Amino acid sequence: MVAGSALRAAVVGTSFALLTGCATATNFDGASAHMFIGQRSLGVHEGTDLRLVTFNVKFGEQIERAADLLARPGPLRGADVLLLQELDVTGAERLAYALGMNYVYVPSAIHPSSHRPFGVAVLSPWPIEEARNIPLPHPHRVRKMRRRAAAATIDTPIGPLLVYAVHLETPYGASSQARRDQARAVLDDTAGWDGPVVIAGDFNGTSGADELAKAGFLWLTRRVHNTSWLFDFDHILVRGLCAAGDPPAAKGPNSHGISDHRPVWAVVRTCGPGVEDSGRVVH
Repeated sequence: MVAGSALRAAVVGTSFALLTGCATATNFDGASAHMFIGQRSLGVHEGTDLRLVTFNVKFGEQIERAADLLARPGPLRGADVLLLQELDVTGAERLAYALGMNYVYVPSAIHPSSHRPFGVAVLSPWPIEEARNIPLPHPHRVRKMRRRAAAATIDTPIGPLLVYAVHLETPYGASSQARRDQARAVLDDTAGWDGPVVIAGDFNGTSGADELAKAGFLWLTRRVHNTSWLFDFDHILVRGLCAAGDPPAAKGPNSHGISDHRPVWAVVRTCGPGVEDSGRVVH
């Protein structure tokens, strides 16, 4: 454990040193927040379980291969909610078209590495009733990029579901406390919503997920490790829903050649009588 922690610290420190000369991002700020919505599907099945998948697609460099992976028979196929990170609107549209899904896409900035819009998306075969663009606090300490989350209310077979796609700041871009603050900004946006909530994406660590868990969210991916090399970056948390399987979440198939992250998936359902969000039986 000590060696692993030391290696993680060395990798993060080296990454930060390499990035100190990076150009700054061009943020999508202003009075009118950027957001793109596409609707083409009304949903095709019924059921009491919802399949959730999150995947960082690494700048959307391999969209066709990502679409093939997500459509391949297995645990990623037939997602009711698909949350994506690191893509532009063209990538979001192409994946939605390939998978027969509706989408909401929210860009944060023009990334100085890819020189393309860099953002997050929510995809679903079910109608998207409402969407919002959620600004997150704390810009990257070098790139000055300000991140944003995508919020979507989806009309699923179990009723309206509020979903957030997130991509919190990197360890070399901000502190763990900054990621906690970013998670808290998303949490604050759920105020007044009484139905089930999903918050998922690339958390760039565990501090943001831990912040949500302390606020009562069920951390489905708490024991899903090494989703991006040695790091536990990719997470799914829910409120008002219970895990439909054991283990509650898992990594998807190897995504080598598509991304430096593994997709992560979980299946959830409405909590039955005598069961809390945490999955514990209430006596």
